[in-house]
Amino acid sequence: MTTNTPSLRIVLAFTPDDMAWLRRSQIAVPAFWDGHAVAPLVDDLLRFGGRQFTVKGRRWEHDDSGPQLRLFLSSAQAESDTVFG
Repeated sequence: MTTNTPSLRIVLAFTPDDMAWLRRSQIAVPAFWDGHAVAPLVDDLLRFGGRQFTVKGRRWEHDDSGPQLRLFLSSAQAESDTVFG
């Protein structure tokens, strides 16, 4: 899943189980960083489809289209399982 900002492409890397859940549920991943110039950081949280994901790692890559930031996400957790504090 790729999100584009003016100069940065962000690719989300989900676990195989979460990718299967996204396909089965036909959930569209929101373009979280469209229009933002600040790249996401480790431990940032993403919520959609009733589940929450944590950015666990980042890897910068470059291909023919330019730079991209690959975000490795945790396994999904139900929002009600989330503990803040």
